[in-house]
Amino acid sequence: MHHRKSGKKLSRHTAHRKSMFRNMSASLLKHELIKTTLIKAKELRRVVEPLITLAKTDSVANRRLAFDRLRDDAAVARLFTNVAPRHVKRPGGYLRVLKCGFRTGDNAPMAYIEIVDREMRA
Repeated sequence: MHHRKSGKKLSRHTAHRKSMFRNMSASLLKHELIKTTLIKAKELRRVVEPLITLAKTDSVANRRLAFDRLRDDAAVARLFTNVAPRHVKRPGGYLRVLKCGFRTGDNAPMAYIEIVDREMRA
């Protein structure tokens, strides 16, 4: 039975899944919009949204916690300087998942995941 077990395994071992979400989180914080499968996008929300909430209060302890979860100095710096200050008044829901069709090879449902109120780049 699968009672009280949260999160999808995504056919990966724990270490692979954790490193995949670290990489995806860093990419999302860097580009503010990434394209991935729908299920990975929905699971990525569970990783990134608590980080943005953590970054709303800038302190050394919070930066160290964020670095422990991301393992990327540039992503942590961007999280605390660019992303979190834009969402200080927002009580949650920092990410948006938009479905965008199906992948050509295996017909997997694809989605864009983006940070709400993201900076538009030309």
